[in-house]
Formats: sequence, structure tokens, C-alpha cells
Amino acid sequence: MVDVPQLVEQARQGRPRAVARLISLVEGASPELREVMAALAPLTGNAYVVGLTGSPGVGKSTTTSALVTAYRKTGKRVGVLAVDPSSPFSGGALLGDRVRMSEHASDPGVYIRSMATRGHLGGLAWAAPQAIRVLDAAGCDVVLVETVGVGQSEVEIASQADTSVVLLAPGMGDGIQAAKAGILEIGDVYVVNKADRDGADATARELNHMLGLGESRAAGDWRPPIVKTVAARGEGVDEVVEALEKHRAWMEERGVLGERRRSRAAHEVETIAVTALRERIGDLRGDRRLDALAERIVSGETDPYRAADELVEGLTNGD
Repeated sequence: MVDVPQLVEQARQGRPRAVARLISLVEGASPELREVMAALAPLTGNAYVVGLTGSPGVGKSTTTSALVTAYRKTGKRVGVLAVDPSSPFSGGALLGDRVRMSEHASDPGVYIRSMATRGHLGGLAWAAPQAIRVLDAAGCDVVLVETVGVGQSEVEIASQADTSVVLLAPGMGDGIQAAKAGILEIGDVYVVNKADRDGADATARELNHMLGLGESRAAGDWRPPIVKTVAARGEGVDEVVEALEKHRAWMEERGVLGERRRSRAAHEVETIAVTALRERIGDLRGDRRLDALAERIVSGETDPYRAADELVEGLTNGD
């Protein structure tokens, strides 16, 4: 039996084992999850959530680690959710990101957690929103969410972060990818990492050109800056932090931050509701109601949309 109030209190005190246990309850969809979320609700809303995404190999983990160092210099507590690809054998995270951030392992002001995608598309783990909530309630001032290496359509991080950082690197075809992808539409800050390589200036110019072609901004709207970094040496990282803080100030001034967080909460509620409904429908496999509807579709008496409407109506009415 889990003592949720005690666990939450220990997490508030910054005890890493308590934070780890709470996130494990989230990942495992524990029966205590509802109680955990109810206890955390009054304690959240303070952390600044920054998402980092980009193609594999652009240096997301190195950049995340460098940002942790920069934020810790200012005395801020930092939480990191590093979403790793799932192991095809165990279903767990491969933990590569956590290994690359091992330099912060002994810092009590930093909490790092690797999470497996477990087949969830969009570059994030399905439990990421609740895990962010745990780190927020545990007193983290900044939560950095690093996605798996994403392609053109896997841009879910935009719906989970206050500010989205898109990383690119020269010589990896990222400019062409950015031109094709919806990833151009989600970035609040763009980072051209590994800027000591040939082609970094060209990548930044191409990105700036593509942003100019795609923008339809009014006066005062945010225009995403492009920052060049060499994260492995810490070069340009302070400029990234400065860009993040400017974006946060702009959002707070114009009410965008609150709007994004309300949208995030609405999406979270919708996801939980849809998941619950899907589970109830899954419980009907082999049930006479589902079989009867399937038979009517096969015989031409009804169509799949009408059948689905009947099924949903029956479920919502408790039939």
C-alpha cells in the first residue's frame, strides 16, 4: 500500500527516491494514480517547461546537459525527462540519454529520469504530461523534456512544453527536412548545434530564409531566434538561455503562457477520457453488443459510423 500524502511531502522536500516512486506510479498506471494527481494538483503551475526536439544526432542530450549546467549556475532546480526509444526486448528505455548526462547525477538540485516511449508516437512517452506534473510539484524551477529523435510529423512536444526548442546541425540534411516538415511551425527557438562544423552558417541562413517564407506574423508577434552553439564545449548555451527567458517574458506579457497551459491541460483531459473510453470498448471484445453491431454491418443493415454512434451512446449511458 502506497502512502501517497507522505510520498508527495517527501517529493516536495526534494528527496529523489520519492520523486522516482511517483513517476514510477505514473508510468505503471498505478491504481493510486488518481490520488497522486489529486495531491499534486495544488502544488503545480510553477515550473517552466522547455521541450527539446530534433533529428537523431543533432546533440539533444549534450545540449540538454549544457542547459542544466547553465540553469544550475543561476541557482534553479532542474528536472529532466529524457524520452528514450523503447527496447524491443524489455520494453524499457535504453537509457542512453541518462548516461550522457551522468555529470549531473550527484547534484541534489537536478533530477534526471529516462522514460521509454513504449510504442507511443510523437517523440514522447504517454506518461510524460503526468511526469512533468510530478517534477513541477517537486519544486523544479525548470523542466527540460528531451524527445527521441523525431521526423517530420512527430512534433507532439509543442503541445507539452511552454517553449519548444528545435535543434539542427550542419551536414545532416536538417535544412531540407525543416523545409518539408511541420517542425518549422512548432519552434519557438531554433538552435544550430555543432556550429564549429563546415556549413553551420549556411544552415542558419537557410533556416532563416525558410522561417521568413512561412511567417505571417503581425507586429509584436514572436519571431523565433536562431542561435548557433557548440554544446559539447558550452559555447552559445548562455545565448540559448537568454532566448528562452525572452520568450517566457513575451508569453507572460501577452497571456500566451496561460493560454498554452490551458490548452495543455485540455489535451491531457481529452487524452485521459479517450483512453478510458478505449479501455471500455476493449472490454467489449466478444461482447454480444459488439457482435450484434458487427453482424448488422456485414448484413448491410447499418454502417460503421452509425454502429459506432450506438456503441458510444450505450457506453456513456452506462448500458
